Amino acid sequence: MQQRLTRYLTRARDTFAGFTAGQKAVALVGTAALLIAVFLVFRWVSAPSYAPLYSNLSGKDASAVIEELDAQGVKYEITGGGGTIMVPRADVYSTRIALSGKGLPSSSDSGGYSLLDNQGLSTSESQEQTNFKRAMEGELSKTIEAIDGVNTAVVHLAIPKKRVFSDEQDPATASVLVDTDPGKDLDEEQVQAVVNLVASSIDGLDPKKVTVADSSGKVLTTDATDAGSGAASTRSKQVKEFQGSMQAEIQSVLDRVVGPGNSTTTVTADLDFDKSVTDSRKYDAQTGIPPLSESRSNETYTGAGGVNANGVGGTVGPDGQMDPGTTGNGDSAYRNRKETKDNAVGQTVEHRETAPGAVNSLHIGVVLDSTAAAAIQPQVVKDLISNAVGIKADRGDTIDVSTMPFDRTAEKAAAADLAAAKDADAAHRRNALLRNLGIGGGIILMLLLAWLQARRRAAARDEARSYLVEQLRSDAANRTAALESPALAALEAAEQDEDESLRDELIALVEKQPEDVAALLRGWLVEPRP
Repeated sequence: MQQRLTRYLTRARDTFAGFTAGQKAVALVGTAALLIAVFLVFRWVSAPSYAPLYSNLSGKDASAVIEELDAQGVKYEITGGGGTIMVPRADVYSTRIALSGKGLPSSSDSGGYSLLDNQGLSTSESQEQTNFKRAMEGELSKTIEAIDGVNTAVVHLAIPKKRVFSDEQDPATASVLVDTDPGKDLDEEQVQAVVNLVASSIDGLDPKKVTVADSSGKVLTTDATDAGSGAASTRSKQVKEFQGSMQAEIQSVLDRVVGPGNSTTTVTADLDFDKSVTDSRKYDAQTGIPPLSESRSNETYTGAGGVNANGVGGTVGPDGQMDPGTTGNGDSAYRNRKETKDNAVGQTVEHRETAPGAVNSLHIGVVLDSTAAAAIQPQVVKDLISNAVGIKADRGDTIDVSTMPFDRTAEKAAAADLAAAKDADAAHRRNALLRNLGIGGGIILMLLLAWLQARRRAAARDEARSYLVEQLRSDAANRTAALESPALAALEAAEQDEDESLRDELIALVEKQPEDVAALLRGWLVEPRP
C-alpha cells in the first residue's frame, strides 16, 4: 500500500513538473478555489440554527446567563440590544432546564404568571392589579411569539379600574408590537389571530380596541375593519372570493363555447352581511283531541211561591231588592247549569338565525369577440349563463351580453416577445453547451497530453534503467570470471561496492533526468566502438 501511494505521489509530482508555468498557475488557483468552496459549503452546512433562549433580560440576568453558558461551553449570540440571548435551536430546552436549576434568570421582567407567586398578605390592591396586568402581558407575549414567523412580541394592556356606582365604564384597550423574522410578514389571518387571542384573554376587551403594529411602525389593524382585522376588510375579501368563483365558473363555460381568449366576464355581487335573529310563536287549534281538563256543575231548586208564615216573601225587583208588595200563590222552580272545558292548543316556538353572506343582487357583464362569436347569438349565451348561475329577476339580478371586436395588439406583442425569449433562451443554452463542451474537451486534451508525456518519460526511464542494469551485470560477470586469486577477489568486492554506489547514483540520475539519460544512451549506441 505504501509503495503504491509513493508511486502515485511520484507520478503526480512528475506530471505537475511537466506542466508549463501557466498550467501550474491555473492548477494551483483551481485547487485553491475548490478547497475554499468545499470549506465554505461545509461551514454553512455545519453552522447551527439559532433560536431565542430568553428575551427582555435585564443586564444583571443577561450577564449571569452568559457566564453560565460560557462555563457549560454552549454557543450563543446576543441580539435585541443585549436583552435577547440566542442559542442553537437543538439546545434551547435543555439549556433552559439547566439554567432554571441554577435559578436563572432570577430577576428579569419576563412576565407571566410567575409574577403572582411571591404575593403576600401585605400586598396592596393597587400592587395586586399591577402584577396581574404585568402577568397577563407576559403570558400574551409568550403566546403570540409561538405563532410561526413572530420573533418577539410586546403586549401593553390598559385596564381601567372598575366603577361600582357608575353606569358607564371606560373600555379596556390593548396594543401589540410584533417583530417578525427577516423576510416574513404577518398575513391577515395571523393578525386576526393575534387580535382574537388578546381580546379573548381580557375580560370586557372589545376586539376593535386591540391595535397590532410591526417593528417598522406599520399599523396592521384599523378602526374601520371588522373586529380589528387586518388592513383589508374581511367583507371585501369574501366579496372578492365570491365574485372570483362566479367569474371563473362563467368563464369556463364561455371558453368551451367561443374558445379561450375570445370572451371576458365581469361579476359584481351585493352580499348581505347583516346577521338577523327571528323569534316566533304560533298557536294552532287542534280538533278531535280530548280536552285537557273539564268541569260541570248543576244547581236545582223547587218550592211554593208567595209569602211565608213570617210575612216574608215577595218578588225580586229589577234593582235586586225584594218587593214585598208582590205576592204569588203558585209554585216556583230554579235551575242553574255550568260547564267548563280547557281544550288543547298547539304551540310552536321558532328561533331562527340568518347567517351573513346571502346574495342581495348579482350583476354580470359579458363581452364576446365579434370575430370568434359571429355565428353565436348573444341571447343564447345570456340564457345559458342565466341558467348556469341562477339569475333571479325578482331579486334585481341583471345580465348583459354584447359583442365587439377585441384588440389583439398586446397578445401579438406578447407572443412575439415570448418567441424571442424562447429563441434567446435556446441560443443561450446552446452557447453554454458549446462552451462547456469546449472547456471539457480542453481539460480532457490537457490531461491526455500530460498522461502521454508522463508515460513517455516513464518508458524512457525504464529503458535507461534496464540498459544500465544489464550493462552493470555484464561487466560484473566478466570481472568475476577473470579474477582467480583471493586478493583479487577482495579487490573485486571493493570495486563491486563502488559499482553499486555508482549504480544508485545513476538510477537517481535517471529518475531526475530520464530524457537526458535516454538521449545519452542513444548516442552511445550509435557511436562505433574502437
